[in-house]
Amino acid sequence: MKHALVTGGSGGIGSAICRRLAADGCYVYIHANTNLARAQALADEIRAGGGHAEAVAFDITDAEATRAALETLIQDTPIQVLVNNAGIHDDAVFPGMRAAQWHSVLDVSLNGFFNVTQPLSLPMLRSRWGRIVNITSIAGLTGNRGQANYAAAKGALHAATKTLSLEMASRGVTVNAVAPGIIQTAMIEGVFDEKMIAGMVPMKRAGRPEEVANLVSFLASEQASYISGQIISVNGGMI
Repeated sequence: MKHALVTGGSGGIGSAICRRLAADGCYVYIHANTNLARAQALADEIRAGGGHAEAVAFDITDAEATRAALETLIQDTPIQVLVNNAGIHDDAVFPGMRAAQWHSVLDVSLNGFFNVTQPLSLPMLRSRWGRIVNITSIAGLTGNRGQANYAAAKGALHAATKTLSLEMASRGVTVNAVAPGIIQTAMIEGVFDEKMIAGMVPMKRAGRPEEVANLVSFLASEQASYISGQIISVNGGMI
């Protein structure tokens, strides 16, 4: 049984990914920071359905705390499926953006990626099989007004994905990014109404978290063994 870690696993997209990886037969670590109770409830749900899951909590912006937590998780078995899903947004037009807004968004999405992925990379390489999937955003491909910080973090993850894929490829480890467009989660409530979505998305609807999870599932599978260094957007035809 392969062990999987999904950061930000208690959120809308993260929980769909956890459910799908558990259904695929993985033992899933559902990561949370402030929403541990929600992660525990999801783990209970997965176990009640016959899957294997466990909630874990640590702050991915704290490098030492993250490393300590990960060392415990991989003490007996390496994590071979890593989904870097944790992220936040704190929007403002760039001339009015506070330094704290810039740094906090990059700290979670970009520094958090490093803090989690770097300690897991060598054990994964030693196992000679692994899947790293970075959940980014269409904003990292096209930009988005009011999201210079978010787009910068996600765009940097795209570059890191391509570089890391080159470094890991010879040991059977693939590294890809999934860049969602407008997905029906709590994050878009109050931001996009149906009319706005219909005007922006050729498919005239928001995507479902499960549609993102389906792609992650494929990229984490044996069937995707020759796909690496790719940025695949799930966006209903927006780009």
